[in-house]
Amino acid sequence: MQALTLPAAQGWRWLADGFRIFRKNHLMLTFLVVSYWVLMALVNIIPVLGTVATTLCIPAFSVSLMNACRRIEQGAPLSLQLLFSGFASNLRSLLILGTLYLAATVGILAVSALADGGALMAMMLAGQKPAEEVVNDGSLLLATQIALLFLCPLMMAYWYAPVLVGWHGLPPAKALFFSFVACLRNWRAFLVYSLAILVVATLLPGLFIGILATLLPGSAALLAVLMTVLLILVLAPTLFASFYISYRDVFITIEDHS
Repeated sequence: MQALTLPAAQGWRWLADGFRIFRKNHLMLTFLVVSYWVLMALVNIIPVLGTVATTLCIPAFSVSLMNACRRIEQGAPLSLQLLFSGFASNLRSLLILGTLYLAATVGILAVSALADGGALMAMMLAGQKPAEEVVNDGSLLLATQIALLFLCPLMMAYWYAPVLVGWHGLPPAKALFFSFVACLRNWRAFLVYSLAILVVATLLPGLFIGILATLLPGSAALLAVLMTVLLILVLAPTLFASFYISYRDVFITIEDHS
């Protein structure tokens, strides 16, 4: 595998091309994404074990959704069975990848516990509401900032790792390394990509709701709910598709490049 270094503007194209893929089969892609969320939510009902199980399975489900996006781009039909297609190959390595991600996340939360006594960890892993004094004295905010600082390189290592394992059979350690290097090489494109998501997901909807709320002041709450639902049903599948686009643009095989 070889990771290309792309121009910054490519980050915007990832989101735009992701929306193009979404439009080609929006109903089925949205259905698969929502089904994935519902399934994960149901498993997460089980205390502790649910969180562990869902985290271990995230890499395989990520491959499943990438399979769906690739089939859309190829013009092939989608089916519900695709939601579990990521479990069909290299499952052991994908589960190891999920285990490493879970262990790293718990480790990062343990480090953040030095700032807030474990409030953030309890909230993230067990759903416990943090004490009011932890929120008021700023220690929870500090713990969150510490966690985000360490989560950034973790996400870079994890971004492409599932598809590198699932599609190319790379060992988990090598997939994590290649993913981190690819993200580091393309930090400009990822910066533009993040800004594009910020604009599309928050600034534009906020401006639109503000204008409509001014024109229809009695409907502000309803408009906010409708906009939230629209974002979930449109932006979320578009983001999954943009993940696939970024992989397709960044990674090539040596044979394809020669």
